[in-house]
Amino acid sequence: MSAGAPSEAQIRTALTAVRDRIAQAAARVGRQADEITLVGVAKRKSAEAAAAAVRCGLRDIGENYVQEATAKIPAANALLAATKHAAPRWHFIGQLQRNKAGAVARDFDVIQTVDRTRLGDALARHAEGRAERLAITLQVNLSDEPQKGGVAPDSLPELLAASRAWRSLRVTGLMAIPAAAADPEASRPAFAQLRSLRDALRAEPGGEDLHELSMGMSQDFEVAIEEGATIVRVGAAIFGAR
Repeated sequence: MSAGAPSEAQIRTALTAVRDRIAQAAARVGRQADEITLVGVAKRKSAEAAAAAVRCGLRDIGENYVQEATAKIPAANALLAATKHAAPRWHFIGQLQRNKAGAVARDFDVIQTVDRTRLGDALARHAEGRAERLAITLQVNLSDEPQKGGVAPDSLPELLAASRAWRSLRVTGLMAIPAAAADPEASRPAFAQLRSLRDALRAEPGGEDLHELSMGMSQDFEVAIEEGATIVRVGAAIFGAR
């Protein structure tokens, strides 16, 4: 797919290919494809491209940048409403500053990158007026990379304990972005580690709803599925290069 704006036909073809790869990866480890949520990452792509993906059957769209998403989400939703298509679930998957918590709590359905108590406190305040609790995942920095968000694995139980005070939020699982690697297999240990952390935390107070594992992107989502991913975040393989 070219680096320009993808056509709806290109998106449809790409989605079919990605879904086939998801199904094959799931089958290799005795899982069902419908256990995995595909989030199409539309950062730096237009509202028209996001809406086209939804028309092609994608139900979850991810965005990384608050300012970009603030304009794109209502525009995409309006395009979909005009053709009588339901809006997708919008996932925020970028690093989040506390001063943007209000906009994110207003515009998104899932926040995948909560990594500190003060951010959770801010989101919880802004989510108090929502009809339903705002779904979040706790981001873990498995590779100790300072440029990435995420709580250190050793501090994760403390963050989970703090989350019990967030009455307007619902902690559904964990999210991670492993260190970049050319070989997808290099990410397997990190994916396995995140699964182990999630499984251990399920027995902790506040861990009862920890079902999700958001891990795996275009280059390594098949390995992530083999290691238990329930959410994969795929951008270039659907929308083309940015």
